[in-house]
Amino acid sequence: MQLGTAPQPVKQLMRGERRKKIRQYRVLFIMLIPAVIYFTVFHYMPMYGVLLAFKDFKITQGILSSPWAGFHHFTTILHDSYFYTVLKNTIIISVYKLVFGFPVPILFALLLSEMTSVKFKKMVQTVSYLPHFISWVVLAGIFFTIFSLDGPVNGIIKLFGGDPLLFLADDRYFRTILVVTHIFQGFGWGSIIYFAALSNIDPQLHEAAVMDGAGRFKRMVYISIPMLTPVIAIMLILSMSGILDAGFDQIFNMYNVKVYNVADIIDTYVYRKGLVEMSYSYATAVGLFKSVVALLLILAVNKTVKLIGGKEHALW
Repeated sequence: MQLGTAPQPVKQLMRGERRKKIRQYRVLFIMLIPAVIYFTVFHYMPMYGVLLAFKDFKITQGILSSPWAGFHHFTTILHDSYFYTVLKNTIIISVYKLVFGFPVPILFALLLSEMTSVKFKKMVQTVSYLPHFISWVVLAGIFFTIFSLDGPVNGIIKLFGGDPLLFLADDRYFRTILVVTHIFQGFGWGSIIYFAALSNIDPQLHEAAVMDGAGRFKRMVYISIPMLTPVIAIMLILSMSGILDAGFDQIFNMYNVKVYNVADIIDTYVYRKGLVEMSYSYATAVGLFKSVVALLLILAVNKTVKLIGGKEHALW
């Protein structure tokens, strides 16, 4: 018998155990099939299209028959001055959304968890979830009306003697509006995971703190927030993976030519280059560049969290 190989009876026993597990959980495996098909068809098979970034794509020749371009498109990206403007806009908008938007679901969950009225708490939760289920096409129309010259915001400004402003066509206000509307659309839905984490806190911890004379604020600071730390760390790592994803749906439906210098991001740039100008290879190269940078960022943040808070706070 060779070293490192299991005896035949042991292999047979392992196969038998494996078949037993498959039979035992066959219903779960069957339920898993649609998810496997979905990810295979819509996530793994499209990776074949990454070849476009290294090809001089010709529609008449197809992806495989088009001539190789090597790293030509990536070199073009690095020499494209407008790409750096787009990259800067993407990072600035994403950082704004992360800095101002990330804490809001946490604070909302903490404040709502302190409410004693169960009916009111459920009503507030339900109302806060609703914007998440409204598409940005609809929300953009609502915000266009709110910030229009005849909208309620300009109505208040005129009431105090000011001049109406074209908020969505002014680069001084556009990023602020993006961040505020982003928070409005997602803070309720984003708080769900924090509500779940708070509900798993042992009630005896709060009871002991009450007996020691701790008020609501101290219990929140010394019990609730520390217990949320692992969840916050994981959500921060996952958020960093989308640091170059500033929100295509939102920006595409709300921006215009007058605010391109502060609102044009990588995704909208790829859309125009790929689908409008039909520069498929260049657009694919930009998209691949974005994915690689996002991967490096999430690895760096995961490593940082592991060094600061320990392995239990990291994803891997």
